[in-house]
Order: sequence, then C-alpha cells, then structure tokens
Amino acid sequence: MRSRFVSTYIFVFLLFVVAGLCRAQSGHWVGTWGSSPQLTEPRNLPPPPGLTSNTLRQVVHVSIGGEKLRVRFSNAFGNGPVAIATAHLALSTGGSAIKTDSDKTLTFQGKPSVTISAGASVLSDIFDFDLAPLSDLAMTIHFGDAPAAVTGHPGSRTTSYLQAGDWVSAADLPKAARTEHWYILTGVDVGTKNSSSAIVTLGDSITDGRGSGTDKNDRWPDDLARRLQADKRLANIAVLNEGIGGNCVLHGGLGPTALSRFDRDVLSQSGVRWLIVLEGVNDIGGSHDAAVATNLIAAYGKMIEQAHARHIRVYGATIQPFGGSFYDSPAHEAARQTVNDWIRTSGRFDAVIDFDAATRDPLNPNHLLPVADSNDHLHPNEAGYRIMAGAINLKLFRR
Repeated sequence: MRSRFVSTYIFVFLLFVVAGLCRAQSGHWVGTWGSSPQLTEPRNLPPPPGLTSNTLRQVVHVSIGGEKLRVRFSNAFGNGPVAIATAHLALSTGGSAIKTDSDKTLTFQGKPSVTISAGASVLSDIFDFDLAPLSDLAMTIHFGDAPAAVTGHPGSRTTSYLQAGDWVSAADLPKAARTEHWYILTGVDVGTKNSSSAIVTLGDSITDGRGSGTDKNDRWPDDLARRLQADKRLANIAVLNEGIGGNCVLHGGLGPTALSRFDRDVLSQSGVRWLIVLEGVNDIGGSHDAAVATNLIAAYGKMIEQAHARHIRVYGATIQPFGGSFYDSPAHEAARQTVNDWIRTSGRFDAVIDFDAATRDPLNPNHLLPVADSNDHLHPNEAGYRIMAGAINLKLFRR
C-alpha cells in the first residue's frame, strides 16, 4: 500500500514538473512591435541592388522591454519563396549603425537560415536579449533568393538600409541605399511577466502616421506608448501599430481590408488585451454608396463580436473631420456624422475615444484644428498626433 502511495505521489509530482517546464518553454508572450504586411506596390519595391543576395537593415521602435525575444517574418504576398540566409538583431545606435556587442544571430528550429514559402510566415527561435522599453532595434537580414512580389509595409516612416553583398554583422552600412519602407519583418515579441499585455491600434494612414516625421516615431500610437511608459502602473502595456495607409474596412483601398486582416493583425497577435479601432474614413471618402455608414456600423459590430470572443476589450475611436480635403462633400460628412453618432451612443464598444472632439476646430467643426492639420485637411501633423494620444484616458487600460 505504501509503495502504491509513493508511486502515485511521484507520478503526480512529475506531472507538475512537466507542466511547469511546458509553461516555462511557452512563456507569456506579448508583442512589443508590429507592422501590418501587404503586397508592396511597384513604386515602393526595394531599390537597387534589390533583396536577392544582399543585406537589408531595418530599424524598429519597440514599446515594452523584456529579456527574451522572438521575431516574426512574413512572405504572405510573395509569388515565390524568400530565403533568409542569416538574420541578426542588435540595438540601433542611430542611422544604420548598431551596438556590436548586442548583436545576436537568430535561428529557426536550431538553424541559422530559413526559406519562407509563398503565402507563409515564420517565427524565430526564442533568444536572450536585454531589451529596454522604447528602444530602437536593428534587424539585419542577408537574403538568398527573393521573389519579385515582395511582402512589406510601405508606410514605415523609418529609414531602411540596403547594401550589396553580405554585411549582416557590419557595425555600420554607410554605402547602403536608403528607403522608407519595411520588408518581410512583421513583429517582435517579448517573453515577459503574466501581467503584461498589448493594445492593438487598428487603422489606416492616420494610425500608420501619415504626416509625421521620418525616423521620429511620432505617430499617435508611439505617443501613446510613451504615455504608458511614463506611468509606472501601466509601463507593462505594449502598443502594436497595425495601421495601413489607404486601408478600408469593407472593400477597396490599399492592403487587405480591415475585416479580412482582422484575425491576422488583431486576434493572432501575442498578448492582446485591448483594441482601438480608428478606421472608416477611406470607406466614406471613396464611396458613392448611400449605405456606407450602415455597412461600416455592421462591420464594427463583427469586429466587436470577434474580439469579445477572445476576451479583448474594444474601444471605438470617432472619425476625425476632413472638411477642405479631397474627401469633403455633404454626403460624406453626413456619413461621418452617422458613424460617429453610433460609436458614441450605441453602447456596443467597451468605451469611446473621441478623436473627432479632440482634433476638430471649434470655430469650424467639420475641419481639423489648424495647429493639428498636416495641410491636406485629412491627416494630422505631429502636433495633431500628440493631441490624439493625449485625448486617450489611460484609466481605460487599468485592470
């Protein structure tokens, strides 16, 4: 009897040990940086010398820190495989320069190279890295073959560096061609405490940062990340920017529609607890359909239902004024007002973030504040993005 009890005790103990090892291996992962991929338009393709057999260094600005990382790459829109011969990650010291003693070689299932099939994505192996919040990371890839159709993110507002040959470990790339686009790279996750979590900002060019400065990281999601870091109670909350310039919710526009990419860019991100939806202006501005407001409202409802099924809280952001822009018309303004009234009053969202109220001109409420206008009367400037981030009540992210 005693031996049977001891055997049972040992068996139960081993189960707990195995379960603990599994938890330690899988960990609690949160996205600290993200970028929504799309098919790169011809005018935004990599400049000469191109990707094949060459080195690309890309800089990204993270939100929260951590001590273990993994990196996401995508060939979702490629018309053939893309070969990563070697990939390194290091701290950026500005421009194309890196802190060489921070340089890490990535592996993929234990190997230093990987080929990503057309339509597929890969996640690197987990590696140790001392990452501080709000750091700039340099991701350097030496490519093998690359397809003609390139998966990327044109609206990076960040300089990338492309140089012929293998320079993956170089301290700097002063002879590199420069381009303001990201390619293949789509996310960085950190292994962190269970209390950490992420906000996804789903949107179009206003979320993507049109009107903000190159290499300044002053989009409104960047400003929100800095506000969160300044509050010790909220410093474990990441911000993932999943905006695409020219994007629509329903159909048309640039990149996959918000509905079609919702699973990929929201539900499949690591550690998401909150979602901010600011999208619909391109649907309204590009539409001649009198039902565009009704259709947008139905689409928001689908997003809310899908997110709530994953226990993600959804905050609706009102669509900002576009009076004086190429979208301006009485019908489009009526549709914007209908959508904003629903966002504010329907009760379907868990909370409302009133970007319209924060950025409109009180003397001319169909227009952006002059101080917030990038001068196209549609996109805010850097001051406008700071106003937007400042209008978000941080209490929405307290547990």
